[in-house]
Amino acid sequence: METKSIMIVGVGGQGTLLASRILGNAVISEGYDVKVSEVHGMSQRGGSVVTYVRYGEKVNSPIIDKGGADIILAFEELEALRALPYLKKDGKIIVNTQNIDPMPVITGAAKYPEHIVDSLKNTGADVTAVDALDLAIKSGNMKSVNVVLIGVMARNTAINESVWKETIKNTVPEKFLEANLKAFELGYNS
Repeated sequence: METKSIMIVGVGGQGTLLASRILGNAVISEGYDVKVSEVHGMSQRGGSVVTYVRYGEKVNSPIIDKGGADIILAFEELEALRALPYLKKDGKIIVNTQNIDPMPVITGAAKYPEHIVDSLKNTGADVTAVDALDLAIKSGNMKSVNVVLIGVMARNTAINESVWKETIKNTVPEKFLEANLKAFELGYNS
């Protein structure tokens, strides 16, 4: 199997690290070699968080070079735009339509870019935009945006839906399990 490269991008507090654990555990359960690398900016202050997940028969490095990501899973629009140079020519971007203002926007030093999803589509990229926050709220836990996005991404992998659900059961704390399974299903079926 050809090595697959997935970038998960968001801001601190959005659950990108849990999403990378779910993804990593799912592909490990399928017998793949997996390498994961996390890059934390000022994540505790709402800064960028990037996780590289690469899997295949044998993976030597977790790092994804520019133009090397099969999938970019973006938890926020501006982070999708920042990650765009890493997408392969025939890659896919799955983006949550939520906007989270970075510090320069909060302080008034910059303006949040408009029409980001349209800008992404205008590059010719295969873009799936989803209101993951709305689906997370429908699941019963607004913090399950990460698992909604995992559900959307799961449809674009060769891994069976039941494997993803079992992985979520083994990864997510019991008290959040029901909402996260529902979040996954909402994302998977969106």
